[in-house]
Amino acid sequence: MDAIERTSHGREPQAGGRRPLSVWLAGRIGLDAYASMAERLAWDVSEPGGRPPTLVLCDLEPSITIGRIGSRMDVDLADDDLRSRGLGVRFVGRGGGAVPHAPGQVCIALFATLADLGFGHHDVGPYLERLEAAVEAAIRGLRCGAARDSRAHGIFGRTGLLAAIGVAVRRGVVCHGAFLNVHPALELFQRVRSVPLASAAGPHTMGSIEADVQRKVRMQDARSAIVQHVVDTFAFPRSHIQSGFPLPIREAGPGREEVVSRVG
Repeated sequence: MDAIERTSHGREPQAGGRRPLSVWLAGRIGLDAYASMAERLAWDVSEPGGRPPTLVLCDLEPSITIGRIGSRMDVDLADDDLRSRGLGVRFVGRGGGAVPHAPGQVCIALFATLADLGFGHHDVGPYLERLEAAVEAAIRGLRCGAARDSRAHGIFGRTGLLAAIGVAVRRGVVCHGAFLNVHPALELFQRVRSVPLASAAGPHTMGSIEADVQRKVRMQDARSAIVQHVVDTFAFPRSHIQSGFPLPIREAGPGREEVVSRVG
């Protein structure tokens, strides 16, 4: 679709020339392509006068990724079982634990300098707080109960972790973001501990919005809620919404290895 300019529900542009949010409603992408795209986007937004803050909503290929606080022990599947399911397991340079990826999940990937988001260069904690607030508001906007736990990052519901948080920060640029379960089949998710056992008293595996509310939830409604609440929560003056990927996939194929300096 053509680019659409949308105001942030009555919010006025903030002083200091805050830039609009570039939103890309994308499709499925492989892990190699996603990693290369993330590296390129992080570099582009870090350049003076470079790419504006960019939000990509996409669908990662079926797999399991493990962040900095996770381990292979969190995956209750033998290697033979993983192979029979066609699932790869990959350690990645983001925060968070082990997260399965399957159809019905939205990957929420935000690439922006902390300054563009209104934070200081080292304000990673406040950024994480604001990101979680945006995702929680999006879930509540879908008429689903949601709550945060001070002992673990993520948004929890009745059936488990609804949104896993996994962020990287490089050169003052935030990368990646969250994985929101709308209506994936949960059998795989129940075999992976996405919340470390010592972190929270509640469920350690992921549930879904649909399992919580016991009714159909459309992916387009979830994406709309995410965009609305990211724009509102971070006080972007407006957003430009486009379909597809911000980079040609052929340019975002296997390439440079993703490197990060800090994760949250």
